Amino acid sequence: MTSVAKLFDYIVIGGGSGGLASARRAASYGAKVAVVESSGRLGGTCVNVGCVPKKVMFNGASIMEMIDDAKHYGITVGSRSFDWGFLKGARDAYVKRLNGIYERNLNKEGVEYVDGMASMLSNTEVKVDSAVLKANHILIASGGHPVIPKIEGAELGIDSDQFFELETQPKKVAVVGSGYIGIELAGIFHALGSDVTVFTRTSHILRHHDNIIGDTMLSEMKRQGIAFEHNSSVQALKRHDGAEYPLELSWTTASATQPSSAAYDCVLWAVGRTPNTRPLNLAAVPGVAVGKTGHIVADEFQNTGERGVYSLGDVFGKSELTPVAIAAGRHLADRLFGGERFANSKLDYANIPTVIFGHPTAGTIGLTEEQAKAKHGADAVKVYQTRFTNMFNALTPYKPPTAMKLIVTGAEERVVGLHIIGRGCDEMLQGFGVAIKMGATKRDFDNCVAIHPTSSEELVTMR
Repeated sequence: MTSVAKLFDYIVIGGGSGGLASARRAASYGAKVAVVESSGRLGGTCVNVGCVPKKVMFNGASIMEMIDDAKHYGITVGSRSFDWGFLKGARDAYVKRLNGIYERNLNKEGVEYVDGMASMLSNTEVKVDSAVLKANHILIASGGHPVIPKIEGAELGIDSDQFFELETQPKKVAVVGSGYIGIELAGIFHALGSDVTVFTRTSHILRHHDNIIGDTMLSEMKRQGIAFEHNSSVQALKRHDGAEYPLELSWTTASATQPSSAAYDCVLWAVGRTPNTRPLNLAAVPGVAVGKTGHIVADEFQNTGERGVYSLGDVFGKSELTPVAIAAGRHLADRLFGGERFANSKLDYANIPTVIFGHPTAGTIGLTEEQAKAKHGADAVKVYQTRFTNMFNALTPYKPPTAMKLIVTGAEERVVGLHIIGRGCDEMLQGFGVAIKMGATKRDFDNCVAIHPTSSEELVTMR
């Protein structure tokens, strides 16, 4: 017997940040909306295994660092101990509350939450288990998941999602990968007391960021005691039951004639992420193209090649950040359901600020120095930069650096890139992001009176 399709105006596949934002915005215009999510909990990567629980762990790690610094300010702290299980329990309870808030918000907005795996039947129909949903507009916002390397024993390691399932703190950790996820988790592990080694395929880290961030982060992490295996290629992972460190990781380097190996009790893969498209039956909508990286191809308005089908967020693959997906989702719902005044609504993907919650934190917006010179020509680009010690460390024996770079172009010296690393940079960037988005020039920065004593004043006093 053929199922009778349930009719909607808008079907959103994926209950992550972008999908939920788009669904709720559409509902606010009176659209009948369904959200399909297969994981059993709303919020997507960010809320469940990303930004939110990661920031909780980062906060705990930062507190441990503050405890270490306290004695230099004459403050005596009692026992320096850490209970991983306690923090995990509190963190998980917080995330569960957020899951509930998301579901209640959907109910308040009149959005139907459909728990199950979505499969496309056509550009207007979606199957979820035995039910068929139908709408003239379908958004694919199904997110992504971590990549596991194709090596012997890879299943013995964990990925960044499974980091949040750890019940106890590992003593000795190998983090394979030096993008922002690997660097953030390595910093958290180390600050909380684990022995950490980072494996990177090159001599650099954070290669997609300006070199002032990658180089400064690398030298500071090494100073803190994090080990690095540069130019390494992991080969295999084996388990030796009963050993204190039961996981044997082997790797090769360009300079070594023989493979190396070391033992750990946790090996974490942070080698990239890939979009969640496989279960969607995209063959039913031949106009939806998938690029070389597996991401769904869409234009600046989030339109795929199939009429009425849209894509955004991690499955789209452009600026894979939670606030980007939220903004893109709202713009799309405005355009589809908000009336004529939103007919051309779309997200501007230029100059999007983002932060790395490393130790130290870093922030970036706009072009790197290399990108700016490639786009505008080396002669048209001028770079202002500074390095200094944050006043917080005036009383500590170690002097971790704060580094800042402004990249400007043309005679008017319009700011096209800003890159900062050091204490407080995570909270510093947002306001400067507004200025750069508005087209600020170096003179605009200079004309702003500095706030003293702060690190951020250096951005308006550079010469």
